[in-house]
Amino acid sequence: MRGAVFFDVDGTLVPDGSSGQHLADRLGHADACREAEAAYDSGALTNQEASVIDARGWAGWTPVEVRGFLETLPLVDGIAETVAWCRANDLLPVVATLAWDPVGAFLRDRFGFAGNCGPRLEVVGGRYTGEVAEHIDEFGKRDFAKRFATENGLAMTRCAAVGDSRSDLPLFAEVGLAIAFNAQPAARAAAHVSVVGDDLRAVVPALIAYVG
Repeated sequence: MRGAVFFDVDGTLVPDGSSGQHLADRLGHADACREAEAAYDSGALTNQEASVIDARGWAGWTPVEVRGFLETLPLVDGIAETVAWCRANDLLPVVATLAWDPVGAFLRDRFGFAGNCGPRLEVVGGRYTGEVAEHIDEFGKRDFAKRFATENGLAMTRCAAVGDSRSDLPLFAEVGLAIAFNAQPAARAAAHVSVVGDDLRAVVPALIAYVG
């Protein structure tokens, strides 16, 4: 295996809004989620504080119900093709995100990603309790990527990351190639390459140039 490519979710694979907001709209706590995400974006709340607020709205729902809601998650074009290209070129495609673990697991299963991370929600008796079982922040996302690389015998210098926001900055600082995709200014400034497009395959030329 030549390397790995770590893909963010919200703002990257999910082009408009966020996976959390998509689910909150269906779980019935859209306003609370929107306010928490805005406060996180402005720096008024930490990721953990925003996650606690969002998690409360999951209480009483089942994983199967949530999985059904994810079937209508808006996604950028070209995910399947980009994942296939990565695998054909000996690069492990991985979901590295702060989106909830059910979101990453859904994308992993649907498109054939090699792994995923994300904060986990507590489930008791087959239903979400509204509590967070495990938090993950931008540094946890970076650490997940480093563990994944180590477990697969890969140096981080042979890995790439595709993302769009400040939650990608710690990971961008570790990989050999950081690609800002439809990104916010902070991510563009930290990236090696900046790409704009409505299809994920727009990042492939940068990956080709990097891996040779």
